[in-house]
Amino acid sequence: MTTRALPPVSTLTEQQQRGWHCIWCESRLQIGEDIDLGEQRARPVRGAAYSWFPRACRDVAACTGRERDASR
Repeated sequence: MTTRALPPVSTLTEQQQRGWHCIWCESRLQIGEDIDLGEQRARPVRGAAYSWFPRACRDVAACTGRERDASR
């Protein structure tokens, strides 16, 4: 489990919200090579609440490197 605060769901792509891509570095994830961060509930100001399913890379060091490279 991560100790980082999850980013706002509104800033994530559909692939990140559905757990297909890492919420931090946006890499495509494979089952078993990821960390499931648990079902989350979003409660938008307008519209109905909905669930989203964030996942992250298991290799934290590689993920951090990709995230850092993407922000340059």
